[in-house]
Amino acid sequence: MTGDIPYYQEIHKAFLDSLNQQDLEIVLQKPMPDPMSWTNAAKKLKTIGVSVIVAYGVPATLTTMKVTSKIPIVFAGVYDPEALRLTGKNATGISSTVSVDMALKNLSGISGMKKLGVILNKSEKDTILQTKKIKKGEASYGYKSVLFSIKSKVNKSKITGVDALLLTTCSTGMLNIKDIIDIARSSKIPTAALIGGGENQGVVLTISADPDEQGKELAGMVNKVLGGTKPSEIPFKKPTKVEMIINLKEANSLGINIPADIKSLATKVIE
Repeated sequence: MTGDIPYYQEIHKAFLDSLNQQDLEIVLQKPMPDPMSWTNAAKKLKTIGVSVIVAYGVPATLTTMKVTSKIPIVFAGVYDPEALRLTGKNATGISSTVSVDMALKNLSGISGMKKLGVILNKSEKDTILQTKKIKKGEASYGYKSVLFSIKSKVNKSKITGVDALLLTTCSTGMLNIKDIIDIARSSKIPTAALIGGGENQGVVLTISADPDEQGKELAGMVNKVLGGTKPSEIPFKKPTKVEMIINLKEANSLGINIPADIKSLATKVIE
């Protein structure tokens, strides 16, 4: 589990609550969002001889698959595992893929954006996939995307000149969410995210796979693996519950109007 990302924490809680196994020893690694940290965390789990590895998010999952081909891996919170070829002989899980177009359409309706800032990390492959889809959306929604790649810390002076900000599933972005929200507030621009956990901190529009479903499905798969089923025999699952959360309180404080038709689509409104 990369760092202390709220979305992964929510999934992990639902996962623990749904496990049937009561006598498990669980070793939790929280690497920082960089390739070396992910690799060291995976190697430690391999060295101590765990029975199964649970991985949250694309970078942790990809790294773990490179480190071991023998230990079963079950993942959650992963964007488009098919495109990234994350399923295979020793891995399965549940994806957290949501519609990038849905986020673009509603954010455009909220902000009327001409320049869209995109928060990504070029070393995280899922954020590259999402960014390509965001670039394709320029023709449909009439904006120009401006890319801000974050490796560790946010350089506040560089994230300027945009009408809205969209956070990909970038783990470095979520770990720097407070600084990103501060930038948005200072410029009075709306933010949107393709990953949950930031809505209570000030993200105006969140499109995210339901973390409770992610955790419960994850637990079901892990229970099967611990019972002797091979990951290759467990089909990976797609999310059936997608949340659209609008932080109306934040929007009002920024002087941003949320159109009624967009508000009516929300599964949750923070007032």
